[in-house]
Amino acid sequence: MRQIQRAAVLGSGVMGSGIAAHLANIGIPTLLLDIVPRELTEGEKAKGLTLVDRSVRSRFAEGAIQKLLKQKPAPLASKKNLNLIEAGNFEDDMPRLKDVDWIIEVVVENLEIKKKVFESVDKYRKQGSIVSSNTSGISVEAMAEGRSEDFRKHFLGTHFFNPPRYLKLLEVIPTKDTDPEILSFMKTFGEDRLGKGVVEAKDTPNFIGNRIGTYGLLVTVREMLKGGYSIGEVDSVTGPLIGRPKSATFRTLDVVGLDTFVHVANNVHGQVEGQEQEVFEVPGFMKEMLDKGWLGSKSGQGFFLKKGKEILELDPHTLEYGPRKKLKAASIEISKQEKGAANKLKAVVYAQDRAGELLWNIFIPVLIYSAQLHGTIADTIVAIDRAMKWGFGWDMGPFEAWDALGLEKSLKKMEAEGSEVPGWIKDMIGSGFTSFYKEENGQTSYFHNGEYLPVENNPKNISLRQLKKQKGVIKKNSGASLIDLGDGVALLEFHSPNNAIGMDITQMINFAVEEVEKNFKGLVIGNQGKNFCVGANLAMILMEAQDDNLFDIDLVVRHFQQAMMKIKYSSKPVVAAPFGMTLGGGAEVCLPAAHIQASMETYMGLVEAGVGLIPGGGGNKELYIKHVEGIPNGVEFDLQKVANKVFETIAMAKVSTSGEEARENNFLNKFDGISVNGDHLIHDAKQAVLSLYEKGYTAPMKKKIPVAGEPGYATLLLAAQTMHLSGYISEHDLKIARKLAYVISGGKVPYGTLVDEEYLLNLEREAFLSLVAEPKSQQRMQHMLVKGKPLRN
Repeated sequence: MRQIQRAAVLGSGVMGSGIAAHLANIGIPTLLLDIVPRELTEGEKAKGLTLVDRSVRSRFAEGAIQKLLKQKPAPLASKKNLNLIEAGNFEDDMPRLKDVDWIIEVVVENLEIKKKVFESVDKYRKQGSIVSSNTSGISVEAMAEGRSEDFRKHFLGTHFFNPPRYLKLLEVIPTKDTDPEILSFMKTFGEDRLGKGVVEAKDTPNFIGNRIGTYGLLVTVREMLKGGYSIGEVDSVTGPLIGRPKSATFRTLDVVGLDTFVHVANNVHGQVEGQEQEVFEVPGFMKEMLDKGWLGSKSGQGFFLKKGKEILELDPHTLEYGPRKKLKAASIEISKQEKGAANKLKAVVYAQDRAGELLWNIFIPVLIYSAQLHGTIADTIVAIDRAMKWGFGWDMGPFEAWDALGLEKSLKKMEAEGSEVPGWIKDMIGSGFTSFYKEENGQTSYFHNGEYLPVENNPKNISLRQLKKQKGVIKKNSGASLIDLGDGVALLEFHSPNNAIGMDITQMINFAVEEVEKNFKGLVIGNQGKNFCVGANLAMILMEAQDDNLFDIDLVVRHFQQAMMKIKYSSKPVVAAPFGMTLGGGAEVCLPAAHIQASMETYMGLVEAGVGLIPGGGGNKELYIKHVEGIPNGVEFDLQKVANKVFETIAMAKVSTSGEEARENNFLNKFDGISVNGDHLIHDAKQAVLSLYEKGYTAPMKKKIPVAGEPGYATLLLAAQTMHLSGYISEHDLKIARKLAYVISGGKVPYGTLVDEEYLLNLEREAFLSLVAEPKSQQRMQHMLVKGKPLRN
């Protein structure tokens, strides 16, 4: 059975080092190679080094590895993963390619240079090893010319999107000689190990994502200039309003880099003709920006310029910066009131105002262009839609968006305006097919060659939306639903606003555990929202606190604590499946579970200190227990050190930057799992439930917990007071720290005292209630709700 146990990345630029980092994230030792420098740096001269020294010869790759620690967003899921990347160079280390299973080329986008690199690769690689290029647009077929038969059989394009850790799309481009088994293996490996959404593309200029994405962006620039819109106005309506990322159009360009974008556009421009070539001609003002070095974020200015706190926009006619504008139109406000992505889109795109005219003139060419390229850049509309969603963060791909606008309605308007729609779409409608997709009994089908075919998905991609359509729900309320996942496993799905925890979710947790104990093998707590859970319903807590309803808050906290204990001591295994933001109460739901199956992108933390509180649902207790239980049996440990670590994590509201870092912060233990592919998270959590059940799972025994007591409290308090005296924390921060220290240390008991969980929960709840009543804590809660960021008062 084929496996990839070691890899090599050739080229250590931002993309090459990012791919190496992602391979390290999934545990694959990787050799990162680059060219040998021709000159010494001043620093190397000062050290007495020469051009024959190994550290000099591998300087480019070594420097790229060190930069990984400073880049944002972080390419590494854990800094420890850096140890899996080894630096080398093309002259000394090419023979080492015989030891790797996958070689990825990421050198400069020049066909002759790539062919020269592959000539060397062919000389040193072992038979059967996979070789791929990360090219964003050069012909994959042309790169393999002149190579050995075994090389060509094992060669294909694997186009990652930047940054490789975070962007989901991986375009896989086979050649006519690529072994079908290698193509199939790389698709599966891409999804299951790399955690990507894999799309098979044809060997055409810029493949799928960059071909349509670049076209759409240049059409937007053309319409901006033609309609007299400003850069800021365009960005204000081409982001979340139409289901696109917040960075919209020009902010995205600033992040990508104008030089990179122009290179991609020129690549297509040189390989197409006629009207298509005209669109890919980069506008004059962008060429002037390029000449001036105004490349965007990396050069400090681009389409936008930040001056102090103000963000200025570029005037494309004068190349001068002025105040950023927003487009105002009635349709924008109407769209915001609509429910559902399709209704929101229709409300603004069909509107007869400045916003509607701009968006119609942007959307329609992209829809028509995508239809023209169908069959040329990819075999199916599904591949095109997925490429745009996974590579560019669109909520809907071109054909999904077309369905949302109404295929027949939009077609009438297009034809009335003289737009040329591809014949296959007219034939499709003439045959009675009035949408590109249809859904029946929770199964989605797509139009292809005169019929609807089921959309194929990896069996590990469980869609809760489709599952509920197929099976319904066992029980639901405003905050959560209990769903039958099949095979004797149930799932509790949160669906309150932001998945914030209120009494509705607490009630459903109690019902779910009771129902599962009677009728199921186990329970998954998970969902497929934007984030797992951002914490408790802060607005509700603040409102009750301002009304002095401490009795009601006490009741809510008690019920939540009891629900968490129910999760912990369930007779059937409960598996939490966190992803994205898993904060405060969200983390508290996970900590008592029998097993945590976290996404690689899990940002977990007990952040209550940021709103003037401490965790109240058992989070302090459970994190402390996780630390204690993480210490190997028979190893003596210092309770004070454990208390210090837990105190620091909670007091500083530390949030992990990945699932792996959540493990390093002890939110996960060594037995908990991490899913690299977020789409597989529910499946993996379900398998964890079945595994625990089949091994004869029994509820954990209740046991006493050793605490640091009064001496521990004094030590923690001293550290907090020192920070206060040094000016690092405010008087109110000190008050919060004092309460937290008391809870973590176990109160007024001797060092090493064994206490039960109820005792610690009571301490936690009392501290929480006393802080809720504090005016300064209420100010912090109010500020977070209004401004979305912490207040330091």
